[in-house]
Amino acid sequence: MSIEHEYFGVVGGDGGSYWSEVVDCGDQSVEVVLQADGDELSEESLDVAAGMVSGIEDLDADVREAFVAELARPSTPTAQFLADVQEALEPEDIEDAIARESGDREIDILRSLVLERVEFRPANGGEDEAFAVFEYSFAADESDARLIASVDRDSDVVDVQYEG
Repeated sequence: MSIEHEYFGVVGGDGGSYWSEVVDCGDQSVEVVLQADGDELSEESLDVAAGMVSGIEDLDADVREAFVAELARPSTPTAQFLADVQEALEPEDIEDAIARESGDREIDILRSLVLERVEFRPANGGEDEAFAVFEYSFAADESDARLIASVDRDSDVVDVQYEG
């Protein structure tokens, strides 16, 4: 069954659907995609996804705050990402990639992450399911490391992963 949505157009149907657009998020452009598998798709879920697209800057800020909160525990994906980035990159590359300097290197790196992509999965509406996945990089020309946060339909961060 396909759904005609005001924001996304016709979504769903046999084999699912894919929607993509580049949107502004602060001073950067971000690829936003929607992966829709038809059978479990609802107009309400598409409305939630559309609302998240329009509030992407606020969601980005919330995800970054979740990364900062993870710094209190050394074994988190965020802490591992930061340790690996600082070990793998030359000090000059880190300095070049830092957008705002506060004196706290880890906070500076988190503030300077580039939001590369956001993928919405509106069929995932359950608690603790990844409704939206935010993918971040730091010094992308020098490192393939990614910090990935999954957000549920209530805009809560439910998972953080590090892909190095």
